[in-house]
Amino acid sequence: MEKNNTKEIVSKYNFKFTKSLGQNFLIDSQVLMDIVDGAEVNKNDFIIEIGPGVGTLTKELLKVSKKVTAIELDSDLVPILKEELKEYENFSIINKDALKVDFDEVIGKEESVKLVANLPYYVTTPIIAKLLNEHYKFKSLTIMIQKEVGERIAAEPNTKEYGALSLLVQYYCDIKVIRKVSPASFIPRPKVDSIVIRLDRLDTPKVKVEDEKLFFKIIRASFNMRRKTLWNALKSLGINKDLLEKALEEAGIDPKRRGETLSINEFGKLSDCIGKLA
Repeated sequence: MEKNNTKEIVSKYNFKFTKSLGQNFLIDSQVLMDIVDGAEVNKNDFIIEIGPGVGTLTKELLKVSKKVTAIELDSDLVPILKEELKEYENFSIINKDALKVDFDEVIGKEESVKLVANLPYYVTTPIIAKLLNEHYKFKSLTIMIQKEVGERIAAEPNTKEYGALSLLVQYYCDIKVIRKVSPASFIPRPKVDSIVIRLDRLDTPKVKVEDEKLFFKIIRASFNMRRKTLWNALKSLGINKDLLEKALEEAGIDPKRRGETLSINEFGKLSDCIGKLA
């Protein structure tokens, strides 16, 4: 493992890790370069980085992009980042919780926008959901996340990993696995393996649905009670029984099936049938 200077920076500023913020900083230079290469960053790209730590990935991104805006919740890291990256005029920082950021404001008139981040594991799913559901104009999200979450994102029907998160991401994006990362690549070491994936935003969603809100509502209900049949899971939405029966019949879906067996296309068809009959 080729080391970078993360440990030296942490030591230089006597930085204390905050466990509740899920801080695990990368110390492996090869992983850093694989993230930058995997994101396919170029000089036209405006990069948004969430959770920059002490700025080792940020520095590599600054070298190859148009500019980088980092979003960091821990105010103790802000002066460190400003000092360590002071030679880069294309760097700016926002000291805020990424879940409360209006990314349209950050993006402004930028055309080629990519998110690159070693995401804190405890906010991975809410951040991905926010970025996709709020339709921000990212070309791609290249993120290091817990391996288990990566497996859920890429999961196929009829597997235990397959669920609402799989369908959300697969609806909006193509998924590419860049590499796996071991706990030894971080300080402090996490207890889990990590994975770097790139989510390329599709020009049009994977399936065409008449009502996106209804589509995702049906998906969530189907997975809220995984062991229940579709019939029982969807009744919780308060849909009229006759209507539900007719919609399932029109969509060609057996009401005894469970949500985890349905493909994204089947969920789309079911959603449209329920919407049409409602």
